[in-house]
Amino acid sequence: MERMGMVIGIRPEFIEKYKALHADVWPEILRSLSDCNVTNYSIFLREPENLLFGYWEYVGDDFEADMQKMASLPITQEWWDVCIPCQKALDTRKEGEWWAMMEEVFYHA
Repeated sequence: MERMGMVIGIRPEFIEKYKALHADVWPEILRSLSDCNVTNYSIFLREPENLLFGYWEYVGDDFEADMQKMASLPITQEWWDVCIPCQKALDTRKEGEWWAMMEEVFYHA
């Protein structure tokens, strides 16, 4: 199991829409996350900086393949079509990232 953290900006005018979307996530999206070995997924909002912090645990053995599988699903594309306009990627993200991945520097179980 690998714990993963990521961050992205959110456009202030879309905060309420984003909250509403995530208060009632489509069941197919939740199923695809599970099918792609993503568990314990949470997203936190920090205002007034307008940052989203995401955390999940990856329990599979081929992260790249699972993320490609998820990205190829039509339901994922539909979900991204409504979520991505709400988000503002960080200028400092690595090439190929939308959400900027974070380094874990502390863990206590």
